[in-house]
Amino acid sequence: MRHPVVIIGRGIAPLLTIITIMAVVILALAIILFPQPVFQAALRGLRAWWEIVVPALLPFFIISQLFMGLGIVHFLGVLLEPVMRPLFNVPGSGAFVMAMGYTSGSPISAMLTAQLRQQRLVTRVEGERLISFTNNASPLFMLGAVAVGMLHNPALGPILAGAHYGANLCLGILFRFYGRRGPASPPANYPLLSLPRRAWRAMLQAQQKDGRPLGQLLGDAASQSFQTLITIGGFIILFSVIIQVADMLGLLDLLAGPLLYAGHPFSLRPATTRALAGGLFEMTMGAKFASEVAVPLGEKLIAISLIMGWAGLSILGQVAAMISKTDLRLGPFIVARLLHGFLAAFLVQLFQGPAWPVLAWLAGNDFFTPPVSWLTLGMYYTGFTITLVSCLLVLTGLGLFARLLLYRRL
Repeated sequence: MRHPVVIIGRGIAPLLTIITIMAVVILALAIILFPQPVFQAALRGLRAWWEIVVPALLPFFIISQLFMGLGIVHFLGVLLEPVMRPLFNVPGSGAFVMAMGYTSGSPISAMLTAQLRQQRLVTRVEGERLISFTNNASPLFMLGAVAVGMLHNPALGPILAGAHYGANLCLGILFRFYGRRGPASPPANYPLLSLPRRAWRAMLQAQQKDGRPLGQLLGDAASQSFQTLITIGGFIILFSVIIQVADMLGLLDLLAGPLLYAGHPFSLRPATTRALAGGLFEMTMGAKFASEVAVPLGEKLIAISLIMGWAGLSILGQVAAMISKTDLRLGPFIVARLLHGFLAAFLVQLFQGPAWPVLAWLAGNDFFTPPVSWLTLGMYYTGFTITLVSCLLVLTGLGLFARLLLYRRL
């Protein structure tokens, strides 16, 4: 006798295939019938990719590839095992993925997790845990594009970022129990005093195993990073067109009805749920729609937090492309994004209400009234990022020094 779940799954698969084919046909017809608005939408997506995504992500992508080749990820994996294993139930190498994901945004953590899985540094379940809580909106997007560019209030940046990152950290602790009965990578149970020596040895062994000269390593890092960015650009342009077509066909208004029930716990108005419908496809456009709705500011922040937590089908597609060559499953990531949206919205509501006096007292008034010039604002908000990048550069120098020593020994 066949299991009912298997029968239902086999029945749903053809239906999803039919729906996908119909959606692609409708999109193709819309492109033919409405070439001008579709062209403008594609141009908006291309500009967003070239002017924002490429300069923001390309340096992080290249340095992450160098970290892999130089064995620095292995170095951090041994060194930070006592921190990452008890908190998030992932190996110490997940700390590098977490740091890159929290400073540069999606989908870099999915790419790095896929590489860790291909190198057998994490198990399948550990990789699924890792991508579930390390994919974030970038800090510059929240603090600059949303708070300053869309809401015209820099003081709202810490509220949005605190709720977004706080919700994801809660997810990391929650997902440590996901698949806990499955196989785990062997923990590095070394004495704390011997961790630096063990970490150094692990880095040297990783460099020996990689074996690429420095010139080839740099070339591979640049080419692989740009190929990944081209894939991301394709998704951004595609979903920019999809949102334009959905708006012209009235699908955003149609989706706003069911989303009204999703926003019921936060008392969202129908006008706000239309912005959620846009954010269902793409995060940036959804956040822009939410910032322009004529509703109270608190409701705008809740809607934007829901959208940034969900991240949009565009990010889901990018993550699916990144992990397509591994055995990592997308299901836990989708569940995590839904939970992330609701947790972040709840924290935003909490930060604006009962927790506001406590936050203001802890941070001081200057934290919520930063300078408004672009130069000082960038320095004000990216201090942590600059510090982290400096640490990454120091680690890169450490890896190069280890490589020189290794070649001298050989």
